Amino acid sequence: MKLPSEFEARTLEWMGEETYRALEAALQTEPPVSIRVNRTKWSGEVAGEPVLWASAGVYLSQRSTFTFDPLFHAGCYYVQEASSMFVEQVLRTYITGPVVMLDLCAAPGGKSTHARSVLPVGSLLVANEVMRNRSQVLAENLIKWGNAEVVVTNNDPADFTSLTEVFDVVLADVPCSGEGMFRKDPVAVEEWSTDNVQVCWQRQRRILADIWPALKPGGLLIYSTCTYNREEDEENVAWIADELGAEILKVPVASEWGIIGNLAGQDFPVYRFLPHRVKGEGFFLAVLRKSAAISHVVPCIRCQDDKEKITKKKRKGEKGSLSQVVPFPKEVKSWLKQAEDFRFEVRGTKVIAFPNVHLSEYDLFCQKLKVVHAGVTIGELKGKDVIPDHSLAMSTLLNHDGFSRFELTYEQAIAYLRKEAIALDASVPRGYILLTYKNIPLGFAKNIGNRANNLYPQEWRIRSGYLPEELSFVC
Repeated sequence: MKLPSEFEARTLEWMGEETYRALEAALQTEPPVSIRVNRTKWSGEVAGEPVLWASAGVYLSQRSTFTFDPLFHAGCYYVQEASSMFVEQVLRTYITGPVVMLDLCAAPGGKSTHARSVLPVGSLLVANEVMRNRSQVLAENLIKWGNAEVVVTNNDPADFTSLTEVFDVVLADVPCSGEGMFRKDPVAVEEWSTDNVQVCWQRQRRILADIWPALKPGGLLIYSTCTYNREEDEENVAWIADELGAEILKVPVASEWGIIGNLAGQDFPVYRFLPHRVKGEGFFLAVLRKSAAISHVVPCIRCQDDKEKITKKKRKGEKGSLSQVVPFPKEVKSWLKQAEDFRFEVRGTKVIAFPNVHLSEYDLFCQKLKVVHAGVTIGELKGKDVIPDHSLAMSTLLNHDGFSRFELTYEQAIAYLRKEAIALDASVPRGYILLTYKNIPLGFAKNIGNRANNLYPQEWRIRSGYLPEELSFVC
């Protein structure tokens, strides 16, 4: 790989000869492959070296054929760069009870699914992506992960400014110049320039200023990039502390992890991942606590009386709400475990279940933001029938006893994931059938006797028509 000459000159100048040359050599090697296992769905053993700072992270000895692994599509694991898994250490250090957390720049969903696995029970995660097509990918990955205490939104950071003091934690993995991804992404090398670095650090500050009012006083900001330069890293952290008002916090690390600290001459703690020191890509992270003395005017919508009024309006389907009072078969509630802990409502033709504990936040988000997905989509109304939704199949709260089940072979599973016709045994009853692979839910089909209608989402299907001669799976 030929690195940009300006990148070499400016990075060499501030990193120093020894560090830069070691980094340069590391960038010529093959990047490691790592995954994070979803222990709420899968207890299988994965052969490989553990990621030291992530409890469910594993380095694979070789890249698996993920596209053709049904367990990948079932949400049993997520392919995630190892360095970025360090977010777990922040959450485990500072979050001890239920919180409302925002992952501001969340697509495709690596840090969101990870946070959702680590956050205490009763927490709510809002995962946002400004690009519409990427927000759909984000929703897909969070649906596959299976947790119901999630809201996916498609908004600009400026849209959150009016949500005054809502979030206990904000993760801002901001768009950056991408220097840390040079080894994995040749496009990042081609597009790099000093001008783009300038554009990035300025944009990052605008994003942070937009989101700052939404963070509660005393709340945590997790700031991260996948780049090396000081402008986007240490200098932005100093700007947050000085201009926005925050304390920079320490995160406990073990020396054997290979993480280094501040390279820009300041004395505050930051966490740098350099590929010659860690088994991972370039990554930078800092943790800041918003000054408790800083407070913003809380809009009346956040007052308890107003929250109650909003909730009542939503339930009645009044103006300003997409929620409708539409009857649906009561047995639908039996499809979800712990159904008493959820509010069931109809939005459009979809039956949605959302946790009762966070209804006030949910109603606020529906009013203020573009909600792409929330809670569990139970099914779609079609006449007097409700077609079970794929979100329900992926949910860890799915009541397996609510449906007849059919175990797929590998070949059948791949056909199903391609949204091809599948044949069920004659013994399988008619109606909606939960299809499983290795006893893990893969989705629904409707058995109509002579054939089964494939209900796998069209936009999620495996588009490749061939099967590799050599297949390598995680387990």
